[in-house]
Order: sequence, then structure tokens, then C-alpha cells
Amino acid sequence: MTNNSAQPEEGQTLIDHLLELRTCLMKCIGVILIIFLGLFGFANPIYDFIAQPLVALLPEGSMIATNVTSTFLTPFKLTLFVAVFASMPFILWQVWQFIAPALYTKEKHLVIPIFISSVLLFYLGVAFAYFVIFPLIFLFFTATSPDSVTVMPDIATHLNLVIKLFFAFGLAFEIPVATVILIVAGVLSPESLAKKRPYIVVGCFVVGMLLTPPDIISQALLALPMWLLFEIGIFCGRFAVRSRVKTDASE
Repeated sequence: MTNNSAQPEEGQTLIDHLLELRTCLMKCIGVILIIFLGLFGFANPIYDFIAQPLVALLPEGSMIATNVTSTFLTPFKLTLFVAVFASMPFILWQVWQFIAPALYTKEKHLVIPIFISSVLLFYLGVAFAYFVIFPLIFLFFTATSPDSVTVMPDIATHLNLVIKLFFAFGLAFEIPVATVILIVAGVLSPESLAKKRPYIVVGCFVVGMLLTPPDIISQALLALPMWLLFEIGIFCGRFAVRSRVKTDASE
């Protein structure tokens, strides 16, 4: 006889879990490789698209390559990043497939909304970085350049900054999901999180300082959305708690 609130699956050994984890990793690597091979022929156009927010502000209208291999390796590296980026829904789904057996039935009902929200928020964070953050910070850097200096960034240095900001904003936009998970799991309550708001605000600026270029503009552009997303997470967490209470009362 089975219960609706069934216990997580039991009986698997550590070796079974490791084998299952290896299978998930191999599937993720395979999907990334397939997408990478399909995009590799478009490596240069992809880099031109990513570089457009900065190139549009440069006096010469182009960047430079200070290393002979940069003209090949930099678009190659970007294409690999784009392949990982495009594979993110599949990767997150594999993560769900791996942890699902350890969840209770009620917990599993929350996974699909969390999964969809995670993917959409990650992509939203990357889009926010490209369309909002890049034009602002690149305008700031180029506008503050001395008249005696010609701004000609290196393509490899530019890509490192871009990827760093993409991941920073993509992960920062996952804050509502992480907050809701903590609340629904009973680790923290909305009220306790609200009381920690001053520490969260300071933490957001510390993270912004660590993940962005060393200027107050970039730090604030990451810290303020993180704070707003934290508030959204608390709001959604309160709604999830009320819904769970109503569901438990009706059973």
C-alpha cells in the first residue's frame, strides 16, 4: 500500500548513485559537445554579436588581439560558453532527474515550477547583463578615458569580463528560486529572512564587489537587482507557505 507522501526511494548503494551521477554528467557533456560542434562554424559572428555593445563605443570601431592565438582561441572559448549556456535547460533537467528519487511526493510537485523558473531567470539575468549592464559600464569606461589615451581593448580580456558578468547576473537572478526553496523546505521562514534584510543588503554589495569590475557603478548594477530579487523571493515564499497551509487544512 502506497502513501501519497511516499518516502524517498531507498535501497541504492553509494556505487549506484555514483554510476547514476556519471551517466548524468556524460549526457550533459554529450549535449554540450553536439551544440558546440553545430555552433563552431559561427564562432566569429557570435563573438561579433557579443562584442557589439563595446565596439559601438570605440573610436576605431574595433578591438585588438595582443596574442597571435587570440583570434582563434577567443571565439572558440566563447562558442564553448554559448554551448553550455544553450544546454542549461538540459543540464538542470539532469540535475532534477538525479535528485528526484530523494524527494517526497509533495516536494516533487514543486520541482517543475522551480525548474522552469530557474531556467527563465538564468536567461533573464544574462539578457539583462547584455542589454542593460554592458552598454552602461562600457559607456562609463570609455567616457572616463583620458584624451591622450585611445581605448582599444584586447579581445581575450573583453571576453573574460563578459563571461564573468554573464555568470554573475545569471546566478544572481536565481536568488528568488533559492529563497523560495529555503522557505518551502522549512530551513528559514519569510519573517526570519526579512529580519536579516540589512545583512542581505551588505552581502549583495560584497558579492557585487567580488564579481564585477572595481568600480561602484558595476557593483551597484549587480547589488541592487540582487536585493530586489531577494525581496521578490520573500514575497513568493510567503505565498507558497500560505498555499501549503491551505492545502494541508483541506486534506
